[in-house]
Amino acid sequence: QVQLVESGGGLVQPGESLILSCAASGSISGVTSMAWFRQPPGKERELVASITRSGTTGYRDSVKGRFTISRDSTANTVSLQMTRLIPEDTAVYYCKLTQYVDRRYHDYWGQGTQVIVSS
Repeated sequence: QVQLVESGGGLVQPGESLILSCAASGSISGVTSMAWFRQPPGKERELVASITRSGTTGYRDSVKGRFTISRDSTANTVSLQMTRLIPEDTAVYYCKLTQYVDRRYHDYWGQGTQVIVSS
């Protein structure tokens, strides 16, 4: 089993920045990728950014140039640096870890951290 704990959410004004962190613990082996998702109020969960074991990153169009995902493999953490935040970034942000063990993929989710962007 893998446990994920997110931190760093909060209330900020438009244009400000936040850094979200996700710490993984437990049976961490065979990790293929980690990612950040978000679920805006009244909407479905959506992929925000991802990073593979080799360091390849991907972003949804609306956050490109504003958000940066990074991973510290030694500390088993993944971070999401968010800059120039806008009200549309308001959501609960979730960390996801995918591992390949026993010839199948396993997905694990954190409990989420709230981000509110409002003046």
